[in-house]
Amino acid sequence: MSLLFAALFLIVPCFLRAADYYVDAQRGDDASSGRSPARAWRSLDKINHSQFHGGDRILLRAGSCWHGQLVVSSSGVAGSPIRIDRYGVGALPRIDGEGKVENTLEIQNVQQVEVRHLELTNLGASPGVRRAVLIAAVDFGIAHHIVVADLYLHDVNGANTLKETGGILFRTRNDRVPSRFDDLRIERNIIWKVDRSAIAGQSNEISRSKWFPSLRVVIRDNFAGDIGGDGIVPWATDGALVEHNIALRCNQRAQSYNAGIWPWSTDNSLFELNEAAFTHSTLDGEGFDSDYNSRNSRFVYNYSHDNDGGFMLICTPVERNEKENIGNTGTVVAYNISHNDHERIFNLSGADRTTVEHNAIYNDLPLDVQVLLVSQWNGWSTDAIFRDNTFDFAGTGRYGHEAKRNQDGSYQIAPGWGGAHGIEFTGNRYYGRHIDQPSDPKQYVDRRFHPSGRNWNEPLFDPSHPEEFEAYLTRHRQWMIHLFRAEFGRYQAAAVPRPMACGAFNAELPGRCSSPAQ
Repeated sequence: MSLLFAALFLIVPCFLRAADYYVDAQRGDDASSGRSPARAWRSLDKINHSQFHGGDRILLRAGSCWHGQLVVSSSGVAGSPIRIDRYGVGALPRIDGEGKVENTLEIQNVQQVEVRHLELTNLGASPGVRRAVLIAAVDFGIAHHIVVADLYLHDVNGANTLKETGGILFRTRNDRVPSRFDDLRIERNIIWKVDRSAIAGQSNEISRSKWFPSLRVVIRDNFAGDIGGDGIVPWATDGALVEHNIALRCNQRAQSYNAGIWPWSTDNSLFELNEAAFTHSTLDGEGFDSDYNSRNSRFVYNYSHDNDGGFMLICTPVERNEKENIGNTGTVVAYNISHNDHERIFNLSGADRTTVEHNAIYNDLPLDVQVLLVSQWNGWSTDAIFRDNTFDFAGTGRYGHEAKRNQDGSYQIAPGWGGAHGIEFTGNRYYGRHIDQPSDPKQYVDRRFHPSGRNWNEPLFDPSHPEEFEAYLTRHRQWMIHLFRAEFGRYQAAAVPRPMACGAFNAELPGRCSSPAQ
């Protein structure tokens, strides 16, 4: 009994100490206590230089606007995080970095923190190293439970020469102490008109000789539109879940190699129910990409359309080393839909043990596209199977290997797979005109184009009206699930390897993993 009272004695002060602090840019006063709306603080500096404890809430008044930077420098405790949110009725509290700070919101070397319902911008006179949000663990160890959600991020002119500028960057760095995130959630954010990346990771712990990936990373229900370079790019993670994000019009200004949604230096990533569309340029320019120094990346039930560079890049330099690249092995691309993607559908470049199955590829435009381009990156791919896919073209579909790479990132192709080997096609359906079609012992061929009859009229969202975002997400998710049920309802569960992280749609769609959601 005495031990129980002692434990309660230790716990109770934490709850007694939890408090709410109010901040009002118009009527607040930093000399006040901050403990009620009538005694609110006024400035961001007051927040930045105060210490908070587990369970505390820092509440910014709706309709307020600040110039400068918000820095989160205190940690909560497990089960009792520090929360930053809004109070009152009206527009989201706005913080404008004015291009004078690198990060409008900075969360570094803290844990057990949740930030919601803010509007952040960081527009300078000229491009520079700047972001809306930085989440960082530098020589910190393990940073547990950080949530960044329901933010409205826009107009950030970072440097289009640097992937780590733009909307949200999550960074780990180890100069002395291995550091990672465990339970990082980036959810329901609007990222609009930012350069160069919408949501991206960065780490110096990608080397397999000191591999220390972040765990339980979830990037879900975000909208990215009008992005200078890449859309969503996790780095240095194991078991990341990237689910129901919408990335539209990426690679608009960077004039370099970028794609919509893709991993780099990750293991066991699951990309599910995402949409990537209108990615610009054939310098990559794909909606999705499975990139190198990665194992077991899985792309299931995603929707790609109208991307200049095509649907899916699966790539790695063939030269392997433990410091920078263990290759790209075990990618699975299953139950996805590609509609009216341009230039090429699949680009297989250096990766090995790739499975592409049960995908539906439709193109009702009179385009000449490369259905499978096999290109080289210091060598050729090995062991890829294309099984039970539908290729349905109103124009022409071609198959072959790289004969010449053009300056704009496009390719001239020749028949066959070049130096690649173990490329197998079986049980696919080919509609329309196909040139240099591969040998397929169980194929179905119909030289007529068969329009899919699908409802491509998806719900739309205008990011200048963030108040409509929640309703849009609900409609969009329902529309996506209906689209995939209509397309793949005839399939039984496929033998797709089960990833470490499973999404929230296990019961909704066939062919999904059945382990519980993380």
